[in-house]
Amino acid sequence: MQLRPGEMQLMRQMVLQLTGVSLDDSKGYLIETRLGRIAEKAGCANFNELYFKMRYGAEKALEQQVVDAITTHETTWFRDGSPYDALQFKLLPEAIDAREKLGQGRKLRIWSCACSTGQEPYGIGMVMKELIGDLGGWDIEILATDIGSATLASAAQGVYSDLDMSRTMRPQLTNKYFTKENGGHRVQDAIRRLVRFQERNLLQPIVGVGPFDVIFLRNVLIYFEPETRKDIVERVSRTLLPNGWLVVGASENLTDLGPRFRAQTHCGATVYQPNLQPVALR
Repeated sequence: MQLRPGEMQLMRQMVLQLTGVSLDDSKGYLIETRLGRIAEKAGCANFNELYFKMRYGAEKALEQQVVDAITTHETTWFRDGSPYDALQFKLLPEAIDAREKLGQGRKLRIWSCACSTGQEPYGIGMVMKELIGDLGGWDIEILATDIGSATLASAAQGVYSDLDMSRTMRPQLTNKYFTKENGGHRVQDAIRRLVRFQERNLLQPIVGVGPFDVIFLRNVLIYFEPETRKDIVERVSRTLLPNGWLVVGASENLTDLGPRFRAQTHCGATVYQPNLQPVALR
């Protein structure tokens, strides 16, 4: 299905309202390839009909299909590399030391804010296992959230195709922590048990989670308007523990948000610590 004159603006408005994602005119192909099939399946002859069906039809299932289609992004194992090095050799060791000083040794909380199909949170789990070794007696949770319910359901299965497995920057870890089975490769239970998946829209109030030692907010801020981006970063960072770490994507930075965030470079990755009031432990 192809966009007709005037439909791009309607679809941009709809996507922005549903997800907060801002699509420019160059993303027409994304609308046509990802939403065209949804429109046809819903019995719409064009995108204009899809817009009005969603705006006035109150069809939540259709809304969720659009959200899943727009927010599902291709990802790879250990994407960009350096944040995982920083996690292993700087962020986690310091987080463990900080927990020890608070009398909460062997407890860690990590948040993967836009986990997509699960490569990031499972990858974080592998790095933690490599660093700590025997996880017996540790209280560890990696909260993995995303706006797309279908994406989360797929991630929770922990099963990946040969193609998925070939797209890795750390084959030594993906080979070590997966079991080959019919139809794909399954993340080993020792890693899967560390991760809890939850549907969450970053545009909505952030309650009932944290505090966290490390938050991965990677490769998602680029899709939002500046004011929305600033709001998300500030609200997300309030769930960090004192001296906690915020990790964003390689093409993202927080320098335009003023002095509230301290940038540091470790293992080639730029990471941030917020200048915020500490959150209460629990």
